[in-house]
Amino acid sequence: MDQKKIGAFLKELRKEKDVTQEQLAEEMRVSRRTVSRWETGSNMPDLDVLVDMADYYGVDVRELLDGERKSEHMDTEAKETVLKVADYSNEEKLRITKRLHWIFVSGLCFFTFYFLMLFLEPENPSALFGFARGMCLGFSFGTIVAGVIMTSRYAQRIRAFKMGLLRRG
Repeated sequence: MDQKKIGAFLKELRKEKDVTQEQLAEEMRVSRRTVSRWETGSNMPDLDVLVDMADYYGVDVRELLDGERKSEHMDTEAKETVLKVADYSNEEKLRITKRLHWIFVSGLCFFTFYFLMLFLEPENPSALFGFARGMCLGFSFGTIVAGVIMTSRYAQRIRAFKMGLLRRG
C-alpha cells in the first residue's frame, strides 16, 4: 500500500469536491492537521473514516486504498466487511480507553488516600501506617506511569510484543 499515492489521491478528491482541509476535517470530525497528514501520506485514516470518505467522495473504499479510480463498483458484501472491521476496530479502541480510564481512576483514588494519610497522620504513627502510606504513594505513581505508557506511541508496540509472546507460549 503506497501511502503517498493514497494521500495524493485524497487531496485530488478533496480539490475535485472544492472543499478546504478545514471543511473536510469538520465533515469527518477530525482536525485539519489530521487531514493534512492523510494527504501527505504520513498517516492513514481509520477504517470507519475511510468508509465515510468513500461515501462523501462517491468512490469505492478499494479506490481509496489503491490511490486511484477504478471502473468497477464495490459490491455491498465487501463494503459490509469493511464496516464490520471498522466496528471491530472501534470496539477495540473503546475497550482500551475503558481500561485506561480505570487505571487513572485507581491512581487518583490511591493518591487521595495518600494525601488523607499525610494530613491526618497521628502524632505517633505506627510502622503499618507508614507502610500503608508508602503503598498508596507507590500504587498512585505506578498507575500514572502505566497510564502514560499505555497512552504513548509505544503502547501499540508493547501490545504487539505481548501478543507475540502469547502466541509462542
